[in-house]
Amino acid sequence: MRTEVGKAVVGQEAAVTGLVVALLARGHALLEGVPGVAKTLLVRSLSASLSLDTKRVQFTPDLMPGDVTGSLVYDAKQGEFEFREGPVFTNIMLADEINRTPPKTQSSLLEAMEERQVSADGVTRKLPEPFMVAATMNPIEYEGTYTLPEAQLDRFLMKLVLDVPERDTEVQVLRRHADGFNPRDLAAAGVTAVVTADEIAAAQDAAAAVRVSDDVLAYLVDLARATRHSPSVRIGVSPRGTTALLAATKAWAWLTGYSSITPDHVQAMLVPVWRHRLQLRPEAELEGVSVDTILHSVMQQVQVPI
Repeated sequence: MRTEVGKAVVGQEAAVTGLVVALLARGHALLEGVPGVAKTLLVRSLSASLSLDTKRVQFTPDLMPGDVTGSLVYDAKQGEFEFREGPVFTNIMLADEINRTPPKTQSSLLEAMEERQVSADGVTRKLPEPFMVAATMNPIEYEGTYTLPEAQLDRFLMKLVLDVPERDTEVQVLRRHADGFNPRDLAAAGVTAVVTADEIAAAQDAAAAVRVSDDVLAYLVDLARATRHSPSVRIGVSPRGTTALLAATKAWAWLTGYSSITPDHVQAMLVPVWRHRLQLRPEAELEGVSVDTILHSVMQQVQVPI
């Protein structure tokens, strides 16, 4: 998968790893970055490397909840209403610029992301497996955006931040475009599907079976409690956050060839899994304190089990 994505995207290895971990942990990923850093291209390239159904939704201010989940449509021939499935009925849903649509439409994804189902007209319809929402967003200080509600953010397993590439990487990007690379034609770039749905299901089961000791579980809880007691934090990590970190850590341990997770695996996954789950105090935000800084400080303060 890394090789196939690398045919279209230069750099952003950490984001690629995060997306793979989210898929194996049966979670969802939120990609944040300024426009033009290949957020959408990254998700499209990952989808192209999988033998799965993928649909893209461009979130706009006038998008309605039914445009995402589906709606009842009157069939004149049958003389009755029928449910027409929305783009959420897929394996990988690319929610492009999710913070450009109002909270009402954003919240339409809550049930789908958490319960893997959609309820409409009193009927519950299951979503296909595997199912993952890969959403992109621009920083909230850009015009025409809506801050994601905390409940919506908490449904994402991890938040991946894509930065502007380094000089050498950007030169490679320009070289590819100079040689005729077309980001709208991934097939011409040679990106092909290399993983099937059955292989993903087997990998998900294998990742879930990774063992974890009681000491490491206690370490996870101690880290979460440390965020709740930080003087700069108004709301710390919830129990859902600890279970999310456990799932991501299991997937990362399996990817790196371990049969049980270690504190190193926990520390590697902690920042992307928890950076969107903390709410800072206003005075901390005014002082320019970042969530990532607090999380790194927490890791230094909490004793690591040996």
